Amino acid sequence: MIQWDAGEAWRFWVTIRRNERDLWELTGELRRGADRLALSAPQFVLSCGLLMHNNQLASFADTQALPWVRHLLATKTITFPDKDRDDVIASLLQSPVLPSLDLDSELHFEQRQGTPRFGLRLKESKQGLDREHFETTPLADYGTGFGPLKRDSSRGQWLAKERVYVLRNVESEAAAEDLLRQLGVRLPVDGPGRLSLKSMPKVVRELVAQGWHVEAEGKSFRRSGFSQLSIIPEWIENERFTGRDRSSIGQMAPLPDLLAAMRRGDGMVRLGDGSFGMLPEDWMQRFAPLAGLGEATDGHLRFRANQAGLLDALLAAQPEVRVDEVFERARQRMRSFAGVEAATQPRGFNGQLRHYQLEGLGWIEFLREFGFGGILADDMGVGKTAQVLAALEQRRVEKQGPSLVVAPRSLLFNWRQEAERFTPKLKVLEHSGLTRDAALIDNHHLVLTTYGTLQRDIGHLSKREFDYVILDEAQAIKNASTISAKAVRLLKGRHRLALSGTPVENHLGELWSLFEFLNPGMLGEAKVLKLSGGLARNPSEETRQLLATALRPFILRRTKRQVAQELPEKTEQTIYCELEGDQLKKYNQLRDHYRNSLLGKSSGGKNWNKMRIQVLEALLRLRQAACHPALLDADLAGQSSAKFSTLLAQLEDLREEGHKALIFSQFTSLLALLKARLDELGFRYEYLDGATRDRQSCVEHFQNDADCQLFLISLRAGGVGLNLTAASYVFLLDPWWNPAVEMQAIDRAHRIGQKQNVFAYRLIAKGTVEEKVLELQKSKRELADAILSEDNSLLRGLKREDLELLLS
Repeated sequence: MIQWDAGEAWRFWVTIRRNERDLWELTGELRRGADRLALSAPQFVLSCGLLMHNNQLASFADTQALPWVRHLLATKTITFPDKDRDDVIASLLQSPVLPSLDLDSELHFEQRQGTPRFGLRLKESKQGLDREHFETTPLADYGTGFGPLKRDSSRGQWLAKERVYVLRNVESEAAAEDLLRQLGVRLPVDGPGRLSLKSMPKVVRELVAQGWHVEAEGKSFRRSGFSQLSIIPEWIENERFTGRDRSSIGQMAPLPDLLAAMRRGDGMVRLGDGSFGMLPEDWMQRFAPLAGLGEATDGHLRFRANQAGLLDALLAAQPEVRVDEVFERARQRMRSFAGVEAATQPRGFNGQLRHYQLEGLGWIEFLREFGFGGILADDMGVGKTAQVLAALEQRRVEKQGPSLVVAPRSLLFNWRQEAERFTPKLKVLEHSGLTRDAALIDNHHLVLTTYGTLQRDIGHLSKREFDYVILDEAQAIKNASTISAKAVRLLKGRHRLALSGTPVENHLGELWSLFEFLNPGMLGEAKVLKLSGGLARNPSEETRQLLATALRPFILRRTKRQVAQELPEKTEQTIYCELEGDQLKKYNQLRDHYRNSLLGKSSGGKNWNKMRIQVLEALLRLRQAACHPALLDADLAGQSSAKFSTLLAQLEDLREEGHKALIFSQFTSLLALLKARLDELGFRYEYLDGATRDRQSCVEHFQNDADCQLFLISLRAGGVGLNLTAASYVFLLDPWWNPAVEMQAIDRAHRIGQKQNVFAYRLIAKGTVEEKVLELQKSKRELADAILSEDNSLLRGLKREDLELLLS
């Protein structure tokens, strides 16, 4: 009868002892406490963890060791000489299933937990589907040097000389492989891993920063530490600076080589001993701009004379920078900008320039004296045109000219009107339209043309040399690749100015386009603003401050708050309109439709990028639905609109009080609907959009006719270039993505010449996408007054979480 043995489980042991012939014998047996069984004693041993002995079933704990049991049952004893003992021990320890060991005292060894160092070996390959890539081999060092990281079930590493068995740290090894995967290294089950060429520099820099050993072609990568950096600018015959590097990082690396590495975007440089030096992140952040500003030739970096201020700002943070006497004079001359004084108003200028305008005139003279171009970036409505006309009047007295102003067509009448008012002695020629005659240019002091005309006439205009070339609303050339931007760079002018209330609407790349016109080569190649972590679109605070310091002499910006204390108060208020009835029902239906169709599909990053057009269409339709149902369906023109109800009540009050108002919308179709309602109610108004040709007569009628109380204006067509100080109220019917555009519209009324307090109202449909747009505007509004600002284009940077907010 078979009985159950309830005692402890039997275990398998390997015993090694020396015999009388001085050989080592390896045998096996079963043990349980003090009890011993020969391997042949049990009737059977089962893989389910049971064995039978003397008609008793008992537990067997080491089922994974059954291959050992079967082998020793067949061989009984394994004998080997003393010279092989360490090899046998190593084989035992490396066995996938390590049995319990009972060793002779001579064979005892130390067992310790290993603390590995990790590494990565790179080998460039041009094979396989990826074509050019790196084959990768993860490495580990448990005290005997770096070797391939084992991906098997072995428990550790046998060090025969030290008689130490180092246990693998499985958790650390798994974490190391996870890190590699997170960084983009593919680690297949079999064969070498893969890493793309593009990702290699970033991966290597991160691993080296974390203390990993990284090698390629037998050469290791090392962190570079700059103990000293000295750049010696010199003045040479073609009026450029040249810089030599005297850096010490153990192994020498010339500065041009370091900057060339940054231009390539790999952040590493080959050192004198053949190893690779990883450029420190903080060093790259400070010196990335130099990589695109200077021209590397013959072991030197050459800089233009107009780059003295930039070079000075870039090197100011370095503890040891030696400069020669000529460069010191150049940068002191640039630093003297802080002491620019107000100029004297020209006698031929009608009216009286304000003190800040005289300072602006002095700044223009400062630029002219040193041969620089600059951006007059004063706030809208504080008199940029008057300051420029004063400078041109002075040039007329000095018998210099003619000068050229390039402006949007809508602003030509404003320039002509302002010139007649302030500088009547200036002979002004409007070079635009079908009847333009270039032969008349030399007989005038000031030539006005449009960006469109310039594109058509650049062939002969580029052959002339003007005294001044002036760009108004210069953000028109913010994209350096446009025809307009290329055309203005071909113009010849002894002096250059740009006027813009928003010189950097989106990112620093736009600033490059402006400065390439004003001071060619000052900001180096266009890609200088794309180096070191996206300098153009995502600059660090340190970088922004550095560029602001360097470019300060070339950008003059004064806000209304700073310079026009005499301006009356401006009050801004948001009026929330509650959608009701059919309008609310239709809006909610449309919102739910887009929320289901867009958010239900956009879980993957690739889908999200493909859906951009659909997203923009959805946002447009929702904004239209929040304004008036007829913007979606013309047959609904007779339906009510929450915004019209609110606006018309406000306008009735203003009519009784005798006030004038400007009404802006980006939707001309909405303004058309409003015109119909105003006609019904007997309001008199003016109207202006992109199709309006005679803007001047519209402006004069509104300004001078007391019975014309309203001016309906398309936001895009009338947001700039209009002086409408007769109005003291401004209504924005729909919010625009860029707050700066809205501020420009409000500034049509709140500008020099305004005597009344100005009240600006934004009409927002509560609970709609418009209210969500206001939330997204907050981050951009914080930077609205900064000349050097990062990219906050709401549409360009829209993400899924933003869309969820807009459709909530």
